[in-house]
Amino acid sequence: MTQPPLAPYPALRLRRLRQADWIRRLVRETTLTPADLVWSAVVHEGEGRIPVASMPGVERLSVAEAAKAAREARALGVPAIAVFPHIDAGRKDQAGSAAEDPDGLVARAVKAMKDAAPEVGVLCDVALDPFTDHGHDGIIEGGRILNDATIERLVAQGLMQARAGCDILAPSDMMDGRVGVLRRALEAEGLQDTMIMSYAAKYASAFYGPYREAIGSGKLGSGPSANPGDKKTYQMDFANTDEALREVALDIAEGADMVMVKPGLPYLDIVRRVVEAFAMPTFAFQVSGEYAMIMAAAKNGWLDEERSILESLGAFKRAGCAGIITYFAPVAARLLGA
Repeated sequence: MTQPPLAPYPALRLRRLRQADWIRRLVRETTLTPADLVWSAVVHEGEGRIPVASMPGVERLSVAEAAKAAREARALGVPAIAVFPHIDAGRKDQAGSAAEDPDGLVARAVKAMKDAAPEVGVLCDVALDPFTDHGHDGIIEGGRILNDATIERLVAQGLMQARAGCDILAPSDMMDGRVGVLRRALEAEGLQDTMIMSYAAKYASAFYGPYREAIGSGKLGSGPSANPGDKKTYQMDFANTDEALREVALDIAEGADMVMVKPGLPYLDIVRRVVEAFAMPTFAFQVSGEYAMIMAAAKNGWLDEERSILESLGAFKRAGCAGIITYFAPVAARLLGA
C-alpha cells in the first residue's frame, strides 16, 4: 500500500493538550472561582431554616441564619449574597406597602448580615412581587401594570434598602426608566456610593416557578379579574435579542453600574451579545428552575451532581459573565476550594 506523503509540518494532534489534568488546567481558557459567585438566598420571618420543597438543598433563612450565611460566604471566598424575602401573607397588599418598611424583614436581614461579615457585599432585589398579594411586580389598575406609579414605590423601597446598609440595589421589575429615577434619588440622599445592578434583560420565563414557591409569591391571575395571568406586558419576550441590547443601553445611560441577564443558561446568547456590545460588568442569574432541573436529575441518578453544577456555572464564565447569581454558590465554592 502506498503511504500518503508526509505533511510539510508535524502532525497536529489537539489531544496532546488534554492528556493529563495538569496540562488541561494549564491551558484552560476560562476559570471559575468562588469569587465569581453571588449566593442567592431567601430570608423569612421566624426562626431557623425552612426547606423549599421544589429546590432540594435550598432553605429559607431566618435573620440569624442569614447572618451565619454571611460569615460562611466570607470563609468560602464568595464575595456577595443576594437577598430575597419570604413575606407572611398577612403583610401583603395590592400596593406592596411592606416593601419600604425600615423595620421590616429585608432591613433587619441586611443589617444583621453586614454586622456579621462587613466584608461580604449584600445585594437587594428592588421589586414589589414578594410584597403584593397578586404576585405582580407593580401597581395594578384596570388590569394594567402602571409604570410610573410603580417606580415611585420602587424608589422608596430602594432608598430603605440602601439606608439599611445594602451595597447593591438590583431593580428586577422591568419598568421603563426606573434605573434613572433610582440613581437620581440615591444621589439626592447622599447615597452615591450605592451601586445599581439592573436586571436589564429580564425575560418572561417559565423557569421562575420554584422561586415563586420559595418566596411565597401571590398567584398570578387569581383573585380580582383585573389581575393579569402573566408578566408578559413588562418582562421581555423570549424570542427577542435586539430588544435586549436596547434595554441594556438604556439602563447604562440611566446610571447602572452593572447589568444582568435573567434567566441564565437558556439565554447565554444574550449574555455574549451584551458583553461584546457594551464591555460592561455583565452578570447572569442561574434561576430557580435551572437549579431545580439539575437537582431533580441528580437526585434521580441521571446526572452527576457535582460535575453538573460546575459545568453549568462554567458556561456562564465562558459566555463572558463577570459573575453568576446562583443558589449553588456555597456548594460550588466548596467544590472549587477542594
